[in-house]
Amino acid sequence: MVVICAVILRTVMQNHTIKALRANGTKVTFADVRGMSETKEEVRFAVEQLKHRDTLRSIGARPVKGILFEGPPGTGKTLLAKAIAGEAGVPLISASGADFIEMFVGVGAARIRKLWQQAEDSAPCVLFIDEIDAVGRTRGSNAQNIESNQTVNALLQRMDGLGTRSDILVIGATNRKEDLDSALLRPGRFDRTIYVGPPRTLEDRKDICELYLSRLSVDEDVTAEKVAKLTAGMTGADIEQCLNDAVLLVARRAREL
Repeated sequence: MVVICAVILRTVMQNHTIKALRANGTKVTFADVRGMSETKEEVRFAVEQLKHRDTLRSIGARPVKGILFEGPPGTGKTLLAKAIAGEAGVPLISASGADFIEMFVGVGAARIRKLWQQAEDSAPCVLFIDEIDAVGRTRGSNAQNIESNQTVNALLQRMDGLGTRSDILVIGATNRKEDLDSALLRPGRFDRTIYVGPPRTLEDRKDICELYLSRLSVDEDVTAEKVAKLTAGMTGADIEQCLNDAVLLVARRAREL
């Protein structure tokens, strides 16, 4: 029994593999991000600060340490984080909030520390945490929250503690901002909160439709503008799913003839 427990604990304590994806060769840039014309302009400052760190330091400016992308699923938050790293030409380190959730006390905090160690070894870089509400949830006072509290405390300390690196830009993504601990949202940790929602204009939807229609075999009278007018309020993922369902429906009808 002791041996079994030891094996289980050793397995649990092992790190999840979190690889630094370096921005060389095939990389994502703003040209690959469709339907976000306004949002891309909002985040361009992040690229500039990663490229011109020395200039900011020389004038005494404090770079933005963290950006929180808030918005519904399927709007391109992850793609936008990849594009920032790609445009700046720095490594992207990506993790999911679920990677830090364990029933054993101290495991999540240890994984936070090791993730930051990898970021420091790869700096300057972009550190992206998807579904950050899973790891940065509001701290509780009962015994059941001990592990969660330790993980959040480790995250808070790494984002704004002694020896914090200014050449690591932390980007978090969530669709449940209300669940995040208030200490995580204060300036000095997540300095900017940017809403990433469905395409705001007809031109943005048309841009997305052109991308997905280019992958399909469609009639000449099916245009991106016509589809864009029918998809108001939809996210990019919704539009892709809608077009895919249409193709599947046509294929099914063709088999029935």
